[in-house]
Amino acid sequence: MLVLTRKVGERILVGDDIVITVLDSRGDGVRIGIDAPRGVKIQREEVVRAVTEANAEAAAAAGAGDDAEARLRRALGDRGATGDA
Repeated sequence: MLVLTRKVGERILVGDDIVITVLDSRGDGVRIGIDAPRGVKIQREEVVRAVTEANAEAAAAAGAGDDAEARLRRALGDRGATGDA
């Protein structure tokens, strides 16, 4: 893993066509902007993990009446899939 220190406004280039910009730093959180080609998938790891776990639970329950959306919302802390990181 490459670890870099950046200040607000500074950028990181990934390959020829992905630019990551540090937008803001507050306490223990950092806001970043990612400029990438349309075909590049950019996903939050916790959302992917929550969806994968919800899908596995739904497959195991297979018709037991569980609400997969409610489980996903609980796993994400009720912020939903579009909440800010």
